[in-house]
Amino acid sequence: MSQRFTVTKPAVQGDINNEVEIVGGDKPPSIQAAENDTAGGASSAKNGKKYCEEGAPFMNDAEKGVNNDGNLALYEDDFKHRPKISSLLNTLANYKTLPEHSQEPEGRDKQLKNVAPQMGTLMGVYLPCLQNILGVILFIRLTWIVGNAGALESFFIIVISCATTSLTAISMSAVATNGVVPAGGSYFMISRALGPEFGGAVGVLFYLGTTFASSMYILGAIEILLVYIAPVIAIFDDGVGSGTTSNSPDMLNNMRVYGTIILFVLSLLVFVGVKYVNKCALLFLFCVVVSIFCIYIGVFIPNDLQFCCLDDNIAIHSDFRSIEECTLYFQGNASVPSTLGQSLCDADDLKVDECVSYLSKHSAKLTPAIPGLGNGLFSDNLKNLYRDGGEVLPREEGKGPNEIVSDITTSFTILLAIFFPSVTGIMAGSNRSGDLKDAQFSIPRGTLGAIFTTSLIYITCVLFFAGAVRGEILRDKFGESIDGGLVVANIAWPSQWVILIGSFLSTIGAGLQSLTGAPRLLQAIAKDNLIPFLAVFGKGSAIGEPTWALLLTAAISELGIIIAKLDSVAPIITMFFLMCYMFVNLACALQTLLRTPNWRPRFKYYHWSLSFIGMVMCVSLMFISSWYYALAAMALAGCIYKYIEYRGAEKEWGDGLRGLSLQAARYSLLRLEEGPPHTKNWRPQVLVLCKLDEELLPKHRRLLSFASQLKAGRGLTLVSSVIEGDYTTKYPESQAAAQELRKVMTEEKVKGFHQVLIARDVNDGISACIQMSGLGGLQHNTVIAGWPYGWRQSTDDRAFRVFLNVVRNVSSMHNALLVPKNITLFPSNDQKLEGGSIDVWWIVHDGGMLMLLPFLLRQHKVWKNCTMKIYTVAQMEDNSIQMKKDLKTFLYHLRIDAEIEVVELPGCDISAYTYERTLLMEQRTQLLRQMKLTRKESSFDAQAIVDLHHIPASETDGASPAKNTGRKVRFARQESSPFDEESEKEEVLNVSNLTDINEVTEDDVDLMDMEPEKQKADAADNDTDGLLDIKPSDRNVRRMHTAVRLNEIIVEKSHKAHLVILNLPGPPKLQRKEQNYMEYLEVLTEGLERVLMVRGGGREVITIYS
Repeated sequence: MSQRFTVTKPAVQGDINNEVEIVGGDKPPSIQAAENDTAGGASSAKNGKKYCEEGAPFMNDAEKGVNNDGNLALYEDDFKHRPKISSLLNTLANYKTLPEHSQEPEGRDKQLKNVAPQMGTLMGVYLPCLQNILGVILFIRLTWIVGNAGALESFFIIVISCATTSLTAISMSAVATNGVVPAGGSYFMISRALGPEFGGAVGVLFYLGTTFASSMYILGAIEILLVYIAPVIAIFDDGVGSGTTSNSPDMLNNMRVYGTIILFVLSLLVFVGVKYVNKCALLFLFCVVVSIFCIYIGVFIPNDLQFCCLDDNIAIHSDFRSIEECTLYFQGNASVPSTLGQSLCDADDLKVDECVSYLSKHSAKLTPAIPGLGNGLFSDNLKNLYRDGGEVLPREEGKGPNEIVSDITTSFTILLAIFFPSVTGIMAGSNRSGDLKDAQFSIPRGTLGAIFTTSLIYITCVLFFAGAVRGEILRDKFGESIDGGLVVANIAWPSQWVILIGSFLSTIGAGLQSLTGAPRLLQAIAKDNLIPFLAVFGKGSAIGEPTWALLLTAAISELGIIIAKLDSVAPIITMFFLMCYMFVNLACALQTLLRTPNWRPRFKYYHWSLSFIGMVMCVSLMFISSWYYALAAMALAGCIYKYIEYRGAEKEWGDGLRGLSLQAARYSLLRLEEGPPHTKNWRPQVLVLCKLDEELLPKHRRLLSFASQLKAGRGLTLVSSVIEGDYTTKYPESQAAAQELRKVMTEEKVKGFHQVLIARDVNDGISACIQMSGLGGLQHNTVIAGWPYGWRQSTDDRAFRVFLNVVRNVSSMHNALLVPKNITLFPSNDQKLEGGSIDVWWIVHDGGMLMLLPFLLRQHKVWKNCTMKIYTVAQMEDNSIQMKKDLKTFLYHLRIDAEIEVVELPGCDISAYTYERTLLMEQRTQLLRQMKLTRKESSFDAQAIVDLHHIPASETDGASPAKNTGRKVRFARQESSPFDEESEKEEVLNVSNLTDINEVTEDDVDLMDMEPEKQKADAADNDTDGLLDIKPSDRNVRRMHTAVRLNEIIVEKSHKAHLVILNLPGPPKLQRKEQNYMEYLEVLTEGLERVLMVRGGGREVITIYS
């Protein structure tokens, strides 16, 4: 016989059959069962009502209000307001990389479902990072750094810079693999790890740095174009080459014009789409790679380039590069100084005789500029040669305009600050995280691979430059001794044009990558609505491109191009990058030290100490580069931080230094009152309901061991016990019990608080603990309660009624509930389980509690070596193959490693064992109900009253019996059902002024209501017949069928597991079904050694986001 269920409004608390309905808990609509013998037997929902439960977004329209097949009838009430596992997995597996709160453009939902990001590690991360890192510094400054710092210190400059970016990349890899990283990259990672204030401040600065970096790259490309490649295209020129002279007014105007043109072209290319950017990037990067290979070949091939060298250590201007000119004497006449010799003498105002004598101590000759490797140059270039501005050698001023002197003061820290911007492109890949197919996979591999590749290139170039090029040429910053050519270009084989074109395309490509990443970063900031006036830039085109953000980025970049001279702005751009790197390291170190439940990076090669070292190096480099720019960047970040904080909420600052600790605690508690924690920050704040024995000791101290293993010393733990009685008389017992609780908590390493409550009724006391524990926002969200052992052997309803009231009260507060069964078999804190598994049976979605609990337990040494297995049940209409695939994707996003198995639960006939088990359950329930009726009705027996109040004459001590006064014995008849919540209490006999049984007259006895005696006799005659005639209800049989079938499968697959975690079905709404519910749970967990039944609190506790 099938059942049809209709969703209706909740019924009133007492129906016509005097059944008591329990109100509260998850508040699902009541289910009205109607017999339906029509074929099909499929569950349907008519006149259904929509719900606003937290799980509803994962439920499709066909599921809401629909009952599931009979195979999972035990959980049918839960399915009314919680999504099916198959639907949930399908929704999450088809996740698209968008921010958590973002929505698709209207009218584009269906079209964009087919447009998924397809960029992989190579195109999406590795090549953009490679192109951004291999910037203009490699081509125009690295040789100069090697010449001044020497090969040894240059090596350390590169090692320090690359170590800083490598440590940052390791931290970024950990953060990026700790969940899905939507569009926004580094901003998303910092803001989600450190909060919106830090994230917004650093995000804005990083956006400005990336935007102005595009200006710098474009200006660098134009400088290479006008100075080295095509000087003839200069628009502004006075005829003497001012249009191609660095920092001249005509040169700045040329850079503004050509810079605007190139910016427009690049912006148009970015507007068309990132796909075309990647195609151009491939071309640009190919040229860069070819240029580097040409450099490597060139250092092995001797070059015929020569320069005029004075005293074998000073380079002379290129005007003296011929044999005739590179001499100190005119035509070999030692008495007549040459033009070069005369310039040296004029610099010291020497007379002719003095000049000849001076020149005789010096020599000048043409020297090969690039002899190549194997000429002993490496040892000459090994040490540093730092000079002040205007010096030709250390502490030696230059003589005349023909000697190549230092234009600025050089030192190790200055050169480190100059070189570091060349390694700041490591965020290029993460900034495009929204376009990646799998950001968790691509960002770590692509970024670390690009850093390793570029570090190798920089280090080998330093060694090759030091071993193949003369030191005088290396220190010639602008190539004045070799006709103003690029030193690197002259090294390359076969022609310098390879390097000129390669360096030009390299800078163009780096600018293109910056223009691609910056708008996406701004769009992510705008979508978070942290800064209101930026909200308009959160909108994108129909295909998702950040159009408005691109316009603002181009405008800001144009400002940098109009300035044209960014030498004073470049250091603060470096500050922006370093601040971003610093906060990425801080985020990783903080998350690692706090060990939040959501911190589960797939990238395992990180440590908080590495992140801390990276953070210190970033701060050090900021002040090494420019302390005043570092302070300016921090001040700007502080202003943005305070602005975001100001708009977020009004803050409480306390009232002085006195009582600082109290004020800090108060401030924190008030912050907690602002709202529930984000899903990422959710961790179980546990309330342990600990039952006391007769000696006021915890009856099951393993409950505290389990709580300690679950918490691992983190978060809030409250341990509560209830003593039944009056507070005025039981207070000493409560103090003794509190001391015992504290002692056991210390022994079990439970870090938390304890409380002992005295109440006249245990149910009321436990309810008060559940409602009132905690302080303000520092409240529990998870309750651990013990299983009512021995309830089957007891005829007292209280054996399980207290437990069911706990389930209902916890559900009403939307807390999670953990019920460990066979708690005495759970391991103590001193044990260490070797091997084995924790098996999770995921039947109903409960917000992710079943996924989170094994992860938390495995943080403790007891469970550390256990593996995790997840079983989920496929129903008849589910595709088990697709479910397994979706579950694997879901767990990948959650960063949880577990074995997966989808268990099919096909429809089958109800076995005779199930039917018999249900029959025995209902017979037992009916028998206990009749025994209870008999016991209650005996209180109405007149003879029982006489026996109860009879006082023997010997005990009256000679007192004269009272005279009969005609008073009648009156009974307080209970009008409510005997199955009400207070039905276990005996009815009260009210006898007015009754002092002796002799006051009861025979007439009074005759007037007593004898109807209960008759009912008792009739019931006694029909007891046996009634029990034999019981026919189990169809619903009870189906629920028992669910319990039996699930138990068989669980025992078969998890009998060797150290712990089995499964869903706790929802409690019954009617009291007469409570014993059946307990029987279902017993059947469900039979044959299992350790069981943890879990019921979620109605909110998501685990997330795929970072």
